[in-house]
Amino acid sequence: MPSRIVLAGLPFLLAGAPALAHHPMDGAMPETFMHGLLSGIGHPVIGLDHFAFVVALGLAAAFMRNVWAPPLAAIVGMAAGCLLTVGSVALPMVEPVIALSVLLLGGMVLFGRGLPAPAAALLFAFAGLFHGAAYGEAVIGAEPTPILAYLTGLAAVQMAIALSAAFLVRGVWKAASAAALQPRLAGAVCAGIGLAFTIEALEGAIFV
Repeated sequence: MPSRIVLAGLPFLLAGAPALAHHPMDGAMPETFMHGLLSGIGHPVIGLDHFAFVVALGLAAAFMRNVWAPPLAAIVGMAAGCLLTVGSVALPMVEPVIALSVLLLGGMVLFGRGLPAPAAALLFAFAGLFHGAAYGEAVIGAEPTPILAYLTGLAAVQMAIALSAAFLVRGVWKAASAAALQPRLAGAVCAGIGLAFTIEALEGAIFV
C-alpha cells in the first residue's frame, strides 16, 4: 500500500517540481571532496529535465529483465560526457538531445514500448553522455579530487532515484488495473516535460 501511494503521487511530484538552477552550491566550483560530493548529489535533483530523465530511466528499467542495466549504462555514459566537458571537448546540441531523451523515455513508458537489451543499453548510454556533458560544466577547472567526488555523487543519486522508481513500479504493476496505469501516467508526465524542453530548445536554436 505505501508503494502504491508513493507511485500514485509520482506524476504530481514531477509536474510540480520547480525548475531550479542546474548548479548546486550557488554555482560555485567545488574546491573540496565534500563540496564535489554534495554538488554531484544535488545536480540531478534540482534540474527538472535531468530529474525527469532519471525517473523515466527507472520506469523503463522496471520492464527489463535486468533492472540494474539501464541506470548503469546511463551512468557510464554520464561519466564519459562529464569528463569530455572537463577536458574541453564540446558535444553538439547538448540541450536539445537532453530534452529529446526525456521525451523518448517518457514515451516508451507511456506506450509500453521496450527495446532489446543491447539497443536499450546503447540508447541509455548515449543519452547519459549528453546529460553528463551538461553536468560537467559545474566542475570545469576543478581539481581531480572534487571532480571524482562530483562523479561519485552523480552516480549514487541517479542510481538511487532510478532504482527506487523501478522497484516501485515492479511492486505494483501486477496489482489492480488502476494501479497498473500509474507508471504510464508518470511516463506521460516525463514525456510532457521532455516535450516542453524540446520545444524550448528548438525555439532557442531557431530564434537566437
